Amino acid sequence: MKITIISGSHRDPSQSEKVARYIEKTLNARPADIEASVFSLANNPLPLWDQKVWEDDENWNHLLSPIRKQLVESDGFVVISPEWHGQVPAGLKNFFLMFNRFELGHKPALIVTVSSADGGAYPVAELRMSSYKNNRLCYIPEQIILRNVETVLNDDPADNNQSADTYYRDRISWALDILTGYAVALKSMRENTSIHHEMFGNGM
Repeated sequence: MKITIISGSHRDPSQSEKVARYIEKTLNARPADIEASVFSLANNPLPLWDQKVWEDDENWNHLLSPIRKQLVESDGFVVISPEWHGQVPAGLKNFFLMFNRFELGHKPALIVTVSSADGGAYPVAELRMSSYKNNRLCYIPEQIILRNVETVLNDDPADNNQSADTYYRDRISWALDILTGYAVALKSMRENTSIHHEMFGNGM
């Protein structure tokens, strides 16, 4: 099973990528046959979308082909978003313009949001509302909202709020169990159901 973790922050370094690397390490340490990897949007590796993405443009294909391959081979995703001014970062929304139902469709995704204070809920709502319609990504019912993120999931225990850190590590582990369960179930569905229809290429 392959899980791609999308770190949605433009910053380098960022708390979002810290969380992404923790989740990558957690998944790869499991006894099950799981291969997790991070795709980071730090430093904006994807230019802003333009129409040539849909026109078989050589330059766009050269840039996007290895990413498309990674996404096609993935059985599930973790989408990590910081909350910037109550919103999902532009680079993460741009990511969802680049890729379609053939790469993301009918695969489960866990939303993880990051806040330096007590926020983090708005990106959950935004991702569930507007990022899945045409690509058919399937957000699972569980989500993780990491508040006061600088005080959790750090390598040095002295940098962590012990009670919050323990809670989040346990909750992330449980949510990843749910995600991988959906990945198994939806793989079977994709193999046995006609999921792509020429007449209904976009969601309603």
